[in-house]
Amino acid sequence: MRIRRRPAPEISISFLDVISCGFGAIVLLLLIAQTVEFSAVESGEPEQQSVAALQEQLFALRGDNTILNRELITKQEQLSDLRARIARLREQLASVDKSQQHIPADNSERDELALALQVLQEEMARLLASQPHKDNQVVGGIPVDSEYIVFIVDTSGSMFDFAWPKVRREMINILDIYPQVKGIQIMNDMGDYMFSGYKGRWIPDTPGRRKAIINRLITWTPFSNSSPVEGIQRAIRAFYAPDKKISLYVFGDDFTGGSIHTVLKTVDRINASRRKGDRLVRIHTIGFPVHFLVPGGRAQTATRFAALMRELSYRNGGTFVGLNSLN
Repeated sequence: MRIRRRPAPEISISFLDVISCGFGAIVLLLLIAQTVEFSAVESGEPEQQSVAALQEQLFALRGDNTILNRELITKQEQLSDLRARIARLREQLASVDKSQQHIPADNSERDELALALQVLQEEMARLLASQPHKDNQVVGGIPVDSEYIVFIVDTSGSMFDFAWPKVRREMINILDIYPQVKGIQIMNDMGDYMFSGYKGRWIPDTPGRRKAIINRLITWTPFSNSSPVEGIQRAIRAFYAPDKKISLYVFGDDFTGGSIHTVLKTVDRINASRRKGDRLVRIHTIGFPVHFLVPGGRAQTATRFAALMRELSYRNGGTFVGLNSLN
C-alpha cells in the first residue's frame, strides 16, 4: 500500500521562532543603546556646566586682577611723585634755614614750605594707609613674604632667541616687588650659577648687584635641557635653611623631560613638608608662550610645561603665571 506524505509547508514553525527571537534581540539592543546614550549625555552636562563656571570665574579673576594692578600702579606713581616733591621741599627748607643763619629774614617763606611739606606727608600717609596689608603679602596673586629669592631660568635656544627681552623685563618686575631682600641667587634649569664666584652662597641685595644681574643676563646662555628638575634640586639642597623664607621663580617655555608625574614626585620628596605643613621653599612658575606664538613652535611640549608648572606651583605654595605675549 502506497503511503501519501503531507507536503512540507513553505514557512515552518521553527523558522518563525528564529525570526521572532532575532527581532526581539534587535529591540533589546536598541533599548540598551538608547539608555547608555542618554546616561552619557546626562553625566556630561554637569561637567560642561562646571567647566563653563570655572571659565567665568577665571575671566572674572583676570578682570579683577587687571583692575587691581592698574590701581596699584596708579598709587605707586602717586607715591613716587609725592616722595620726589617732599624731597625737593626738604631741600628748599634746608636752603632757607642756611640762609637765615646769617641774614635775618621774614619767616613766611619757611612757614609756607613747612606747611606744604606737612600736607604732602599727610597725603602720602593716606595713600599708604589705603593699601591693604596682610601678613603674607600678595602682589598680583604672588605671595611676596620671602626674604631670599632664587631665579631658575630656562636658557634653551628657544627662550634666548625669542623670549629673552621679556625674561629680563619679568625679572626686573619681580625684583621690583621685593624692594629689599637678604639674598638673591640666579641659576639656570640645569643648576648652573650665573656668577660662579657666588656658588653655594647668597648674592647680597644691593642696587649695584641687581644691575649686574640684569646686565649679565643679556649674554648668559649656558646649556639647558628644558627641564627645571635639576635646578630646583640644586637650589633647595644648596640654600634651604629652616630659619629662612625662600622663594624659587622658575622661568621656561616648554618641558622636554620624561614623565610629569615623576618630576612632581621628585620635587615632593626634595621639598618635603615640615611639621606645620609648609614646604621648605615656595615655588613660583612663569610660563613664556614662545611655542604658541613662533612659527613651527612645539605646542605639545609647551602644553606639558604649563601643566607641570601649574601643578608644581600648586603643590609648593606658589603661583603659576602663564604669559600671553612676548612684548
